[in-house]
Amino acid sequence: MIRLRTIYIAAMAMVLMIAGKVQAQQVKHGLTWYTDINKVHELAQKTKKPVFAFFTGSDWCGWCHRLEAAVFDKPNFQKWAKDNVILLELDFPRRKELPQALQEQNQGLQQFFGVQGYPTIWLFNIDKDKATGKYNIAAYGSLGYPTAEKGQEEATFLANANQILKNKK
Repeated sequence: MIRLRTIYIAAMAMVLMIAGKVQAQQVKHGLTWYTDINKVHELAQKTKKPVFAFFTGSDWCGWCHRLEAAVFDKPNFQKWAKDNVILLELDFPRRKELPQALQEQNQGLQQFFGVQGYPTIWLFNIDKDKATGKYNIAAYGSLGYPTAEKGQEEATFLANANQILKNKK
């Protein structure tokens, strides 16, 4: 089921854009992961691809690290991601401090999606209301660490992600 709601993070996103010191992207697992919702929106509009938002605790979440090793580091996932989605990493570290604007952006998206555990992945479309400057998000569905036999995590994860994308229409 698709849910469409307006997210009120435009002000936070503008702070991120103005800050300039916030790293807007990083290359991990052979893929470009963005951290700035403004950049993600821009790329999603340009490419017509949905957003793949990875909610993680980079410096403490063992299941997040397992997901990265079992799925994100694999060639089939990397090809799939490059072909199908814009990658957004929303980090909630415990031992390192993120810039305030990035923390606020991530917390706003965490609340919007109701994320209570990690890892959580949401697939969604993002649009911006030209009159208000607020983002509209159409959520397609969510994923977590796949329940699969050892060595089958990538295939199971991709099958589940493809099913979500197929059902979005």
